This record gives sequence, structure tokens and C-alpha cells, in this order.
Amino acid sequence: MNATNGHGHMALRASDIVPISEARARLAELAEDVVGSGCEKVLTKNGASYVALVDARRLDYYHALAAEHANLVLAADALVGLQQASAGQFVSDEALDRALGVAPPS
Repeated sequence: MNATNGHGHMALRASDIVPISEARARLAELAEDVVGSGCEKVLTKNGASYVALVDARRLDYYHALAAEHANLVLAADALVGLQQASAGQFVSDEALDRALGVAPPS
């Protein structure tokens, strides 16, 4: 198992960084390592990070985290809007039209 990097994320080992040309021949082995150890593999192309191999269950978890984060941001924005409304801070119709890119009726 990889050590964490101090931020709760797994630290990549040198063996977790693989040129994509080498990965073609070792795909099954790399996939087994990803699923078995929980580590990710970063595949490089021309020496730069290109794609990653990630356990599908972990990818589902990442997507769930992203959705939860989006919901928290929306909830926080809604609270700000409610606080502004309760304080009597409203946006004029003209300002709203400008923000939405909608021409006001003539």
C-alpha cells in the first residue's frame, strides 16, 4: 500500500508512473495492481501525464464526491441568497437581465 502524502491522498510511487507505450503490453498486470492495491497508475505520453488507471469503484466514489461538493456549493449559494433577501438586498430587474444576457422588454 502506498503511503499518504500528508493530505490524505495516496503518494505515487515511481512504479505507478508508466509510459503508455509500455502500458499496452502490461495492461492486465497494471489493472490487477490497481484493483489489488488500491493505487492508481499514471500513464505518460512523451514524458508528461496523459491518463490514469483507477479502480472503477474508486472512480464511482470520486464522482459521488464531486456531486456532493456541487450540492454543497448550491446549498451555500442558496443560503447567501436567502440571507440577502431577508436583509432586503435584491437585484433590480435591469441588473438581472444584464447578468442573464437577456434584453429587457421594449
